[in-house]
Amino acid sequence: MKITNEINKYIFRGYDIRGIADKDLTDDAVYTIGKAFGSKLIDDGNTNCFIGRDNRNSSPRLREALVNGILDSGVSVIDLGLCTTPMYYYACILKNVPSGIMITASHNPKDDNGFKFAFNDKGNACGKEIEDFRDYVLAGKFHDGKGDLSYYNIVNEYYDLMTWSINLGPRRVKAVIDCGNGTTSLFAKTLYNKFNIDAVMLYDESDGNFPNHIPDPAVEDYMADLKKKVISEHADVGLAFDGDGDRIGIISNTGKYIPADIYMLLMARDVLPKNNNKKVLFDVKCSKALSDEITKLGGTYECYRSGNSYTRRETREGNCILGVELSGHVYFRDKFLGFDSGMYAGLRMIELLSNTDKTVDELLEGINKYYSTPEIKVPTPDEIKFKVVDKVKEYAISKNYQINDIDGVRVEFADGWALVRASNTGPNITLRFEGKTEAYRDQLQKEFTDVLEKTKTSLWYIARYIFFYEKATNWSKYLL
Repeated sequence: MKITNEINKYIFRGYDIRGIADKDLTDDAVYTIGKAFGSKLIDDGNTNCFIGRDNRNSSPRLREALVNGILDSGVSVIDLGLCTTPMYYYACILKNVPSGIMITASHNPKDDNGFKFAFNDKGNACGKEIEDFRDYVLAGKFHDGKGDLSYYNIVNEYYDLMTWSINLGPRRVKAVIDCGNGTTSLFAKTLYNKFNIDAVMLYDESDGNFPNHIPDPAVEDYMADLKKKVISEHADVGLAFDGDGDRIGIISNTGKYIPADIYMLLMARDVLPKNNNKKVLFDVKCSKALSDEITKLGGTYECYRSGNSYTRRETREGNCILGVELSGHVYFRDKFLGFDSGMYAGLRMIELLSNTDKTVDELLEGINKYYSTPEIKVPTPDEIKFKVVDKVKEYAISKNYQINDIDGVRVEFADGWALVRASNTGPNITLRFEGKTEAYRDQLQKEFTDVLEKTKTSLWYIARYIFFYEKATNWSKYLL
């Protein structure tokens, strides 16, 4: 392995590094990233870090190259081995070693992989921090040294944290738990069997090929088997986790998909009346039903940008007792440490049910009704996706619409909202629409989809024109 500057700059995204493992994350590229990471830590006065990895097939190879790069910078590595991202987070907190890298592509398809990384106790790098690190990597001015490699097993201490925080009531809850063959497959059964729970496991064999479905609980289609299992088992609830275990998906007792924002509404009903701190954070993709409920409960809220690096940090720095992203990242700061853990979020749902005789469906009664689209992903080249969103924002301003531009543009109306934002994890633009009626939702969707497509088409032609013009200009010097 050697240092290389042949690294795709687009793998440095809004809140992590992510790409196709065998294409973008070659041994040399990963070694160089590791060398740069260690060098940056030395610049900041740090001398050691944690490394963890998920169960993807490419993760052992990436771990080898990454660790070698870090060690060759002079920084020591504490290897957590195969673990969930929340286990990695807890190790950093417990051992007061805030810097580290988790090797994972979360919910992405099996051929992807990447790195969630932190330089300090602010949490995972995001935004400009990642842009600056990209430039640092490509500059190639690194430290040389020889760090030490050691190993640490956080698993049992992580289980202890869960059992300390959860207090089940008298009702024994039956839960179907879908691990999606992801990293939680190695731990969920052992953890849930520590409680008075009737746990029915689904797809809990670790397999980085994800043979049954992509482990992404934010996509309802991937929850089809869990729905069927909940109904056939007459279970009280279904729980699903993503590939690295930091996100939650919920299925009700009748097989209904419960989005993360509505799950958080149930948690707010339980938590806010018991605490003086009543501030909740949610991301721009969340339903107005959640903010309505927080207001009913006498709470306050912050509508913030998407991306767990951002939302986890802002939940803490904004002193919010709860936080949620529609994608399934959930943060509890009432009796937990504030990091996102799918298995813990699932236990909180079970804890709630164990202290009531109501079903999940009955707990959902009294919620203001809105009609929302799922997240709609429109493939858009990385080179133009942010420019497209800027043009949509200009359109909204020209119409004197009320907007929230913390992340793309969320256009607010009395009876609904429209969201257009650039994805930070892939070459896509993400859309979501919500209305008091289906007709109004569809009206908003048509208006902003039309604007998006017109803008995207015009910008793409301009980009292609510039590309070919530059090519012609470069070739012309050889013709003169």
